[in-house]
Amino acid sequence: QLQLVESGGGLVLPGGSLRLSCAASGFTLAYYAIGWFRQAPGKEREGVSCISSGGISTNYADSVKGRFTISRDNAKNTVYLQMNSLKPEDTGVFHCAAFPVQRGGFRLCKLGAQFDYWGQGTQVTVSS
Repeated sequence: QLQLVESGGGLVLPGGSLRLSCAASGFTLAYYAIGWFRQAPGKEREGVSCISSGGISTNYADSVKGRFTISRDNAKNTVYLQMNSLKPEDTGVFHCAAFPVQRGGFRLCKLGAQFDYWGQGTQVTVSS
């Protein structure tokens, strides 16, 4: 089955940290740029971060710069999102998505458009 599976979410205190994982099964993640997207209740989906297929290029939403770090291990077919100094406004369901390199993966990721795969999401709740 071709899918992305997120894990690592949970309940954390403000100022705490979490590391999310996005694992691919049934296909090779190295052929895709990967993005993390956040969906909070009552708000539009927000692009959080993208990483190019080889891991050379990354970008971040202004709201998470300096606090979140995206990385990938293509040998493990997995992308990570390290989240530090978490704030209540970071609360939401975090999804990862795969954007094919052959269609301009990193550019598509930054646009949040034309993904091939979209994970079911993992809940992150930042609250005291």
